[in-house]
This record gives sequence, C-alpha cells and structure tokens, in this order.
Amino acid sequence: MIPCYHDVEMPKSMTLRLTDEQAAELEAIARIENVPIAEEVRIALTEHIAKRRRDRAFQARLKASIKRNQEILDRLAST
Repeated sequence: MIPCYHDVEMPKSMTLRLTDEQAAELEAIARIENVPIAEEVRIALTEHIAKRRRDRAFQARLKASIKRNQEILDRLAST
C-alpha cells in the first residue's frame, strides 16, 4: 500500500541533510504555520520546481540535456 497525504500518493521517502541553522529555521516556520516539517519541505519544493518551469535559462539547459540523452538512447536502441 502506498502512503497518501491529502489524497496525493507519497511513494518516495528521502533523507535530507540540513545545517543546524537550516533545521532550526525550518522547524520554526513549520511550528508557526502549524504544519509538519515534511509539509513545509514539500511546499518549498513545489515552489522551487514551479520557478524552474518558468526559468528560460533552465528550460534551455533542460532541452539540451533531453536532446543529448535522446541521442544516446537512440544509439543504444539501434544495436
């Protein structure tokens, strides 16, 4: 059974290493917002990913990476 959180599947568990300062600030934010630390991390990641989707330079690097990887996959598939 895959754990769910607010009707969203959460199949991935991760370990996150933070500095003492980052951990203290994250704990304070979560406490003030009255949410679990994990929820505060998910919110930050969602915002970071959305920012990358709007970032033209990142999108250009992403497309270049996709092209390079597709060329490799095509070579591997044509053996």
